[in-house]
Amino acid sequence: MPRIPHWERHLASALTAARTSPFAWGTHDCATWVFDLRQMLTDGKDVAALWRGTYTTASGAARVMRRLGWSDLEAMGRDLLSEPLPSTRLAQRGDILLGGRPDAFGICAGARGAFLTPSGLCFLPLSTCRLAWRL
Repeated sequence: MPRIPHWERHLASALTAARTSPFAWGTHDCATWVFDLRQMLTDGKDVAALWRGTYTTASGAARVMRRLGWSDLEAMGRDLLSEPLPSTRLAQRGDILLGGRPDAFGICAGARGAFLTPSGLCFLPLSTCRLAWRL
């Protein structure tokens, strides 16, 4: 999916905003944040509409994922994003990541991945990521 013009600026703005926006299950968690970024950077489909606002807790998120047929975040990513890259070392800025710890979706911000967690935005080395998908 092609990225919009000046996507780099939009990504930088989204990372800055995520530093101060509170984490909220169902509206501003790792999945909604990353898939909102995907939509914004590619002018693509809003896949987060499937679950946005349908849960308010971690257990609620797990329940919604099961209802949608996903056993975990990896299954969700493979279903919505297709097959991941052969290696996370191939991830480029703006690509979607699946971290190992935390088990969360994130976005490649260069040599590190940005992950939205209940504790806030954290940056981890790409080597800690399990999977990556081209945006």
